[in-house]
Amino acid sequence: MPTPPSGHLTRRLLQLYAGLALYGASSALLVEAGLGLEPWGVLHQGLAERTGLTIGVVSIVVGAVVLLLWIPLRQRPGLGTVSNVFVVGIAMDGALALLPDVHALAIRVPLMVAGIVLNGMATGLYIAARFGPGPRDGLMTGFHRRTGRSIRLVRTTLEVAVVATGFVLGGTVGAGTVLYAVTIGPLAQFFLRVSAVPTASPGGSAVVATGPSKRAILRG
Repeated sequence: MPTPPSGHLTRRLLQLYAGLALYGASSALLVEAGLGLEPWGVLHQGLAERTGLTIGVVSIVVGAVVLLLWIPLRQRPGLGTVSNVFVVGIAMDGALALLPDVHALAIRVPLMVAGIVLNGMATGLYIAARFGPGPRDGLMTGFHRRTGRSIRLVRTTLEVAVVATGFVLGGTVGAGTVLYAVTIGPLAQFFLRVSAVPTASPGGSAVVATGPSKRAILRG
């Protein structure tokens, strides 16, 4: 089997970490907008409110706990899986430290929209790099395989439980949460195609993937 050129690997690594960093930044934009977070963000914010930890640190802790749940589900993490746990939380806290407080609705609404679009771009980047799913993605696929239930049902059940728990703990649920749920699929699908990394063919030439893997699951 031919070894992929180093430039190909370099691009994938850059795309992975750029995507994860942008994901953290997009989550920070949604936090600053204050109009509703993505499902797991609601849980992270609620836990942060209760524990006094930063939302980025909570994201790392929750990601690590979820990753431990992979063991009984017999899931195998990749570089992207482990990196996801740490990079997203660090990037989120870093972005929140740089972003100014905003109060005017005329600024918060565009901030929310920018956060959702950036989140879709970030999702496409890191999934298309093909270094393994995020910890929350693997939790869904693991339950899917162990229970035989559809991915759609497993994902919906988990995210409803996550949002409900986060809301009870003090996380923000609002228009941004609904808009995220409606638009993240199409946005991520578009950016997955745009971000597709060429794969090395047996002859050494590059072939661009025409679409995402059927097993790619979006992070909540």
